[in-house]
Amino acid sequence: MEGLLDHVLRDMLTRLGGVDLCVTEFVRVSGTLLPNKTFYRIAPELLHGSRTPSGVPVRVQLLGSDPVCMAENAAKLAALGPLGIDLNFGCPAKTVNRHRGGAVLLDEPETVHAIVAAVRSAVPAHLPVTAKMRLGYTDRSRKLECAQAIEAAGAAELVVHARTKTDGYRPPAYWEELPAIREAINIPLIANGEIWTVGDFQRCRTVSGCDDIMLGRGMVAAPGLARAAKGEGDASWSEVAPLLPLFWEKVEPEVLPKHRAGRLKQWLAYLRKIYPEADELFLRCRTLVDPAEVEQAVFPALDKQTAASHA
Repeated sequence: MEGLLDHVLRDMLTRLGGVDLCVTEFVRVSGTLLPNKTFYRIAPELLHGSRTPSGVPVRVQLLGSDPVCMAENAAKLAALGPLGIDLNFGCPAKTVNRHRGGAVLLDEPETVHAIVAAVRSAVPAHLPVTAKMRLGYTDRSRKLECAQAIEAAGAAELVVHARTKTDGYRPPAYWEELPAIREAINIPLIANGEIWTVGDFQRCRTVSGCDDIMLGRGMVAAPGLARAAKGEGDASWSEVAPLLPLFWEKVEPEVLPKHRAGRLKQWLAYLRKIYPEADELFLRCRTLVDPAEVEQAVFPALDKQTAASHA
């Protein structure tokens, strides 16, 4: 999820357990051979065995429309030691789609096949090449054709976000569309879309018939969701709260000072859906931009919340 779930937030969320695998935001491939620093910027986990600090494997996602250029960049990325390469055919962003990237390619199954096949041929056989798609661009008429093209090209797994590009992120997600895809392919199918609670997780598995689920925004709002879905207990605020100052510290070198507050407010805006304490913190800082003012507004209040929870 570009602009949201970067390596800093991946680090925070995987510390709470329950996550089996992470996929990065996409690396945009557009006509050039990217330098190593681009891959390391999106996936600094490559410097540590392609795992988060808590040990969760990370696959690096590529997005582009030129099979040759995608293959060349995938080969370069493969040399850096990722634990898999994922291909994005799901991004709904207008700017991405306008440049023939992401979900717009779902109207071109032959191009999707060519990209997956080129990448699969360009990287070592032991390295998983996987893909993510939506149900379609403007409609669902080619969902089976795209899924079969991805499988035929050699992908090891397929994630399907159960909405079209036109649907965007508007509820609901159409999990009932997934069984037909699952029956049409022989590689593992992973369901994705509109999973915010354990109840959603369970219903998605039942409706889709998929054993595995990819979490997105729901995990940002409820950092213990993956753990809870496995029956290992949700994350209390007392577990989530210590991650906020750590997140604040780790995001500092990643953004300009004027954007640092925005990153914290962005996460709090998700957390407040679940935790009243996060709502209190968000309201304290929602109009602030200066990092020093944010610190003064948020972290003493957070300390009081933590002290009260232990009283």
